[in-house]
Amino acid sequence: MSTSSAFNDEKGGSSSVGEPEYGHDPASGGIFSSDYKRHDDLKEMLDSNKDSLKLEAMKRIVAMIARGKNASDLFPAVVKNVACKNIEVKKLVYVYLVRYAEEQQDLALLSISTFQRGLKDPNQLIRASALRVLSSIRVTIIVPIMMLAIKEAASDMSPYVRKTAAHAIPKLYSLDPEQKDQLIEVIEKLLADKTTLVAGSVVMAFEEVCPERIDLIHKNYRKLCNLLIDVEEWGQVVIINMLTRYARTQFLNPNINESLLEEGGVGEKTFYGSDEDEDEDEDEKEKKAEAAALAKRKPYVMDPDHRLLLRNTKPLLQSRNAAVVMAVAQLYFHLAPKAEVGVIAKALVRLLRSHSEVQYVVLQNVATMTIKRRGMFEPYLKSFYIRSTDPTQIKVLKLEVLTNLANETNISTILREFQTYIKSMDKDFVAATIQAIGRCATNIGEVRDTCLNGLVQLLSNRDELVVAESVVVIKKLLQMQPEKHSDIIKHMAKLTDNIQVPMARASILWLIGEYCEHVPKIAPDVLRKMAKSFTNEEDIVKLQIINLAAKLYLTNSKQTKLLTQYVLNLAKYDQNYDIRDRARFIRQLIVPTEKSGALSKYAKKLFLALKPAPVLESPFKDRDHFQLGSLSHLLNAKAGGYQELPDWPEAAPDPSVRNVEVPEWTKCSSREKRKEKKVEKPFYSDSEGESGPTESADSESDSASGSESASGSEESGSRSESEESEEASESEEEEEEEEEKKKKKQKEVKKTVQESESEQSSEEDRKHERKSKPRKSDTESESDEDEESESESSQSESEDSESEAEVKKKKKASEAKPPSKPVKKESKKEKKEMSLLDLDDFEPSPSPQVTPVNTFLSNSLVTDLEGLSLSDSVLAPATIAPSSALKSYELLHRITGEGLSVEYCFSRQPFSPDANMVAVQMQVTNNATTDTKNLHIEDVKLQSGMRVKEFPEIELLAAGETATAVMGIDFCDSTQAANFQLCTHARKFFVSIQPPVGELMRPVFLTENEFKKEQGQLMGMNEITEKLTLDAKCRNEHAIVQRVTTAANLSRVPCGSDKECRFAGRTVTSSSLVLVTVATKEEGAAQLTVNCEKMVIGTMLVKDILLALTQ
Repeated sequence: MSTSSAFNDEKGGSSSVGEPEYGHDPASGGIFSSDYKRHDDLKEMLDSNKDSLKLEAMKRIVAMIARGKNASDLFPAVVKNVACKNIEVKKLVYVYLVRYAEEQQDLALLSISTFQRGLKDPNQLIRASALRVLSSIRVTIIVPIMMLAIKEAASDMSPYVRKTAAHAIPKLYSLDPEQKDQLIEVIEKLLADKTTLVAGSVVMAFEEVCPERIDLIHKNYRKLCNLLIDVEEWGQVVIINMLTRYARTQFLNPNINESLLEEGGVGEKTFYGSDEDEDEDEDEKEKKAEAAALAKRKPYVMDPDHRLLLRNTKPLLQSRNAAVVMAVAQLYFHLAPKAEVGVIAKALVRLLRSHSEVQYVVLQNVATMTIKRRGMFEPYLKSFYIRSTDPTQIKVLKLEVLTNLANETNISTILREFQTYIKSMDKDFVAATIQAIGRCATNIGEVRDTCLNGLVQLLSNRDELVVAESVVVIKKLLQMQPEKHSDIIKHMAKLTDNIQVPMARASILWLIGEYCEHVPKIAPDVLRKMAKSFTNEEDIVKLQIINLAAKLYLTNSKQTKLLTQYVLNLAKYDQNYDIRDRARFIRQLIVPTEKSGALSKYAKKLFLALKPAPVLESPFKDRDHFQLGSLSHLLNAKAGGYQELPDWPEAAPDPSVRNVEVPEWTKCSSREKRKEKKVEKPFYSDSEGESGPTESADSESDSASGSESASGSEESGSRSESEESEEASESEEEEEEEEEKKKKKQKEVKKTVQESESEQSSEEDRKHERKSKPRKSDTESESDEDEESESESSQSESEDSESEAEVKKKKKASEAKPPSKPVKKESKKEKKEMSLLDLDDFEPSPSPQVTPVNTFLSNSLVTDLEGLSLSDSVLAPATIAPSSALKSYELLHRITGEGLSVEYCFSRQPFSPDANMVAVQMQVTNNATTDTKNLHIEDVKLQSGMRVKEFPEIELLAAGETATAVMGIDFCDSTQAANFQLCTHARKFFVSIQPPVGELMRPVFLTENEFKKEQGQLMGMNEITEKLTLDAKCRNEHAIVQRVTTAANLSRVPCGSDKECRFAGRTVTSSSLVLVTVATKEEGAAQLTVNCEKMVIGTMLVKDILLALTQ
């Protein structure tokens, strides 16, 4: 049969390659492969003299390999064609050889001379393929040949061949680790490569061969940062992970000052807060003051190279590749200052729209992040709600995230969401939801009772698994306060007849045994029932029956002595040795005999000792010691090849190791190049051209040890993010020219190079002034560093906080060293403008305001009042405030404040700059003998969602004088404290303002009908009722009204009955309705009802009003 006819047969498809053929014997009817003549036609085609036939054969062989079929028996026929002149055939032969060279090593060795010739081929693809095949032959004899080939390829003109050389390095290292030193030389050479094609591959080789040699990265660090945006996606992942570890060894922890200040703040708070510590030594107080002063004296200045890494990785959060986004997210989490980490939340939430496999990995990492940085993901709470189509493992992870995000403000929403999840058909998911409710209840005390009641209702569920899981969770919750819940224990005792799940039965028996004194009548009866079914129970239940018998014998031996003996006798002959041993041990312990030792005296203490309540913790609590995004983190176990994330250094290593010596002529040319190309490609201004990356970051490093160059690159980077619109880019260019002129002047003035830190800060100072000049009083406008594409609230908040941090740096720098004169004038002028604007904000404006009408008056009342001329004073809620004086709180004691004392009260006036803020009136008194200057607020630390509007700076407060200032705080409907520093020209004091729940509201006018209608809509979980006995002085209507309005900022609602007092208000931030009813009965008895959309606020308000009415 000729080759051509064979080829035509194949083409016709009469018997396709390697496909099974049908047997000719009709009786067999089976399918078999004709192995004896398999691939004969292909072999004939490969032996043909025609290149077209060879090419066709190779295409079909490669197609077979792609389909996963075995083509190894064709190796001898294919390897003969490695010397073929046709370049297309040659390429395909190399593709085949790379796949099978490792399996057929002996045959591959025969062709090694051909591969060596291929390394000299003029075609770069052939050179690369030859090296790839050579490195795939796993035989130690050819190690020297491979080493030589890799060294030659590393110097090849083609970046593709150099990339292949980088890929070959780990293969050779795994074959012969003794070649490490020579391979490190090749890696060092390839790391200096300036092409993006090689960068990712050589870093991968570095990670495989010598990850400990970070000295190789120093000189290439800035180049890698600048090339990062153009490297292929998998290279980006490898480089980012490597740079994360590098940065952890070379830079200081950006959050170190924050943690020091927090420690100092806590120390001061406990020192002044508790009465027991009043006799503490003065020395200790001085030490703490010194520690705080030390922390303040050394403000953290971020290394320019650290900033370069953060800035160049940020755009990659918009990558289409989930692995790249994940890599940048872990880099920011491990390296960025707290204020900047928030930007990764939006990118990670975007990945949740991807495939379930990607979702699983992302949610694992988000779950770990939410334990430390909960506020980051709170704005995206709804993104973690569970869909019915989600797989179970995704549902469980989303539950984990929701539980971690739960706090006082959002718990009511989350619990409502959990209520719907319990109805799911997925039993594992329902069990996980019930556990999540239990964790929410332990973490947030305010909703513990609500959760417990909800779980008790689940005990009547038809599904046995739901009931069983509820029992286990209730058991853990009851351990926290069992004395309150004896009725729940009784209810659970009745379930022993119905529940068959062993773990649930065991939990019920443990509860009854542990708290048998709370249910003295029921416990013996439960034991009687259990004794009947003892032999049929599971082992875990049997052990708990023995424990229950022992505890009842010790507390109520009269009723249970015989029962206990019966249970112990049954256990004595049980099949399980654990149960037999337990019975023998307990008998000796509780039934004293002559032989029994001293332990039996302490039987009660052993069995009935107080046991600590279990702590329900997240399974992700300790995972953050693994690098996020790694396999080890995913498995929660150290995987092979995992490298630990190093700790931050105590002192910063020398930054000059990253400086690269650049010839003078190169500097000039690169600088001119940048000026020419800036207009065309603003985004890549740092990494223009092949030689750009290294020089752009380093060109100015001589002048001030790299600090000026970094601040310059910082500005260009911030521009690169915002220059997406043409107008912005034009204005930026003009500003940049001005900036360069200023820089030249600055350089002429400065004489020494050592003051690089103050130089950098003054430069940032100017940058901030330049940016704030076009800005008006609108505090919410975003800084120029914003990406226009990211316009969501979380982004704006995080970037605002960045600009605030810059302002703080500016203030510190200006105290340390005055900048050049023109800048000084400008900042003074700006300061005046700002303070004038702030004063305008706080002064009562003469123009009539319309907004309070809508917020404080109902629609019906507004229509009634139409046509009447209402002045502001009529509409202000001052009229609603109780007649008694507002309660004052101490913010700063005069001893702590070194003569400065501050008191504050919640003025209950609307805060005019922002209606969602609570107005806090501060009275500052200077009791010292010297004047106090520049009194202002700094370093505001808030929980997620909270905001502060600072009072205007008090420039001078003379000795003995008192000044009043008003600030606004948006507490976000929670009673969490707003922490900040109160600063004078000389000192800083840590203070915090924590609002009573009653001050988080504003009065609202409702008619009686409106009140009843709203109350009807807020029933069920939104209604809390408490019975109380009124204080003797508080039994008339006037006294009740006064006490309720003092406790909470509510307004009186008209009521037809004289035995009821009604009050209404709305929360300041979310405008959630709060309705309070006090119904009086005979002999001072009364009932308090609070209806509120927010369960936590309702619970806390009930406590406060109860306290006001009963004391």
